[in-house]
Amino acid sequence: RYEILRTFRNRRLYILSVGFPVVLYFTIAGPNRNEHNFANSGLPAALYYMVGLTAFGTMNTVLSTGTRIAGERAAGWNRQLRLTPLTTRDYFRTKVVVAYLMACITIVVLYASGISLGVSLPAAEWARMTGLILVGLVPFIALGVLMGHLLTTDSIGPAMGGTTALLSLLGGVWFPVNSGALHDIAEALPSYWLVQASHVSLGGHGWTAKGWFIMAAWAVVLACAAGWAYRRDTQRV
Repeated sequence: RYEILRTFRNRRLYILSVGFPVVLYFTIAGPNRNEHNFANSGLPAALYYMVGLTAFGTMNTVLSTGTRIAGERAAGWNRQLRLTPLTTRDYFRTKVVVAYLMACITIVVLYASGISLGVSLPAAEWARMTGLILVGLVPFIALGVLMGHLLTTDSIGPAMGGTTALLSLLGGVWFPVNSGALHDIAEALPSYWLVQASHVSLGGHGWTAKGWFIMAAWAVVLACAAGWAYRRDTQRV
């Protein structure tokens, strides 16, 4: 409860994870709302950018978990918690739940924005697309925890912003990545498959077997790295 209250009082988080993506969405997708095959992707521009900017906003949201962890480390709060009966599992479970709550707010607001520009999908496709996005956030939550335990409060802000910007660019948030060397690079990134969740509207399942494998691999590797960083930080205390 206290974690939720503290997070929901963070106005900067709302700006980064909700306000900024919504402004970008109407700025970019609004003029292209009548484009029904955006850059030969097979998707309307309004739908493509709705999912792309949802990916951008939710990435910011869940990576901000690392910012809170870095702040707690700097204040000595993590050390105090380790002296209490609170288990490590409950600590990280709380972080994950709160990250998902904030991500869901971003998803709802961007979906509402998309509907206002004419996005219309069957209920099953909305549900399947949302499920893929939520699953696709797992590696980013692990990355946020990893960054929170490795970086200081001064360095994590620029690192988080740079990471989100790079993953968004290479993952196809701003424009479809359909071919060439950039496409090969993009397919190896979790951000690419977040954006590909929009393809459920083409009658597919959104992700290929390759996509599921890549997302699972990133999730496992980053979760192990986050666990290592936590243990390392604990030993230093």
